[in-house]
Amino acid sequence: MLGHQMKIENIKTLGELLKAGYESKSIKNELRDNLIEKIKNEETAFTGVHGYENTVIPELERAILSRHNINLLGLRGQAKTRLARLMLNLLDEYIPVVEGSEINDDPLSPISRYAIEKIREEGDDTPITWLHRSERFAEKLATPDVTVADIIGDVDPIKAANLKLSYADDRVIHYGMIPRANRCIFVINELPDLQARIQVALFNILQEGDIQIRGFKLRLSLDMQFVFTANPEDYTNRGSIVTPLKDRIGSQILTHYPLDIETAKLITEQEANLDARQKEVVVIPELARDLLEQIVFEARENEYIDTKSGVSARLSITAYQNLLSTAERRALKVGDGKTMIRLSDFVGIIPSITGKVELVYEGEQEGAAKVAHNLIGEAVQSLFPEFFPKIEKLQKQEDESPYDDIVSWFFNNSDGFELMDDLSDKEYKRLLDAISPLDDLLGEYQPKLLKEESYFVKEFVLWGLVQFKLLSKYRYTEGTQFKDPYGSFISGL
Repeated sequence: MLGHQMKIENIKTLGELLKAGYESKSIKNELRDNLIEKIKNEETAFTGVHGYENTVIPELERAILSRHNINLLGLRGQAKTRLARLMLNLLDEYIPVVEGSEINDDPLSPISRYAIEKIREEGDDTPITWLHRSERFAEKLATPDVTVADIIGDVDPIKAANLKLSYADDRVIHYGMIPRANRCIFVINELPDLQARIQVALFNILQEGDIQIRGFKLRLSLDMQFVFTANPEDYTNRGSIVTPLKDRIGSQILTHYPLDIETAKLITEQEANLDARQKEVVVIPELARDLLEQIVFEARENEYIDTKSGVSARLSITAYQNLLSTAERRALKVGDGKTMIRLSDFVGIIPSITGKVELVYEGEQEGAAKVAHNLIGEAVQSLFPEFFPKIEKLQKQEDESPYDDIVSWFFNNSDGFELMDDLSDKEYKRLLDAISPLDDLLGEYQPKLLKEESYFVKEFVLWGLVQFKLLSKYRYTEGTQFKDPYGSFISGL
């Protein structure tokens, strides 16, 4: 820790550092001390991560206070890597490093031969540099081709030849990623994908700080904070974390998907990174946002989708972007300066769904596009009772229903009702206004609804009645047709 009496730009040598009263601190103590300060000051250490306030973040903070290496275990798209990156905010802004050191040697506690000899030769005149916390993060995706040389190091024959040293001399070592990340946060993503022999090479680094290269042993007391991420699916499909390595990881923390729609909407809005012009052109009703997130919730429970693989939060983010782009494209084609999301625009999110879900065998038989279409319908069905009276599956014929007038309207218009995808806003509204019973239904059950948003809700009602088998729906290349399911049959008789 450095006192405030001197600025770091004025401290360029070991002597000046000692004079300033700098005290060395391990990275785990750095994280712990800075977290303690944030908790005392009621500051948020992990900003921009939603839905983990009462679950994951308290466990992560406890692990940091315990100075543990951490394994974040969860399905894809659960912000595991983001949490690891946010730990950077708990590091000191700058730390001193012996100038020229490959492994970020602490001037007060050097561990490499280079730094030890440099300090022995130059003493208080040893030059130091300052490392910003943004540079103290190293990340490695575990893949089967990763070698011990990649992550720990190997003998460099060119260095040995240039320095005229034997391979038994530690000065000929080319350090791997882990020694180079000394005094840093080191993240290994998808740990189970790392070959077992490579996982074994991590044992001593985690416990004793030793590294062994080509048969000779170096005692390097590396000062590191390890964060591992793993997907439970990996334990069965591709690999596993070897038991002794698991034993050396202090805390294993389970992550999860958002537990409610409001949290999911917050994440999607934050991550979507929309073009400002798109926001100006396209207005999105709150019900459309709810429906988008409900589709993802339905996907996580769907029988045709492999739930063990998970349904990433990236699905809702890319679907949101595609939804707005569908409306924007339509507005550009018909010359509307501004438009509102329509339920028929949700057809545009299907490419976001089909590429983000793993289907089980029955789902593959159904086809990815059909499964995606069904998810939209199921989301409408789930949200429908929150806005309008519930439709019972078994209802006596003589019982009156608030939807009778709408169904009668379609019965009397046996040719059906078509909504083309590329209608102008004016034409779209005119067609929906023609179904006068819809106005009566909205007036009774959603009286506070804004006029502009009412058109999305009208279409929502039609889709809802389709899901409850009161109407039928046919999807064409250019649009959607709604019909009374029995009207055309009876009129044919």
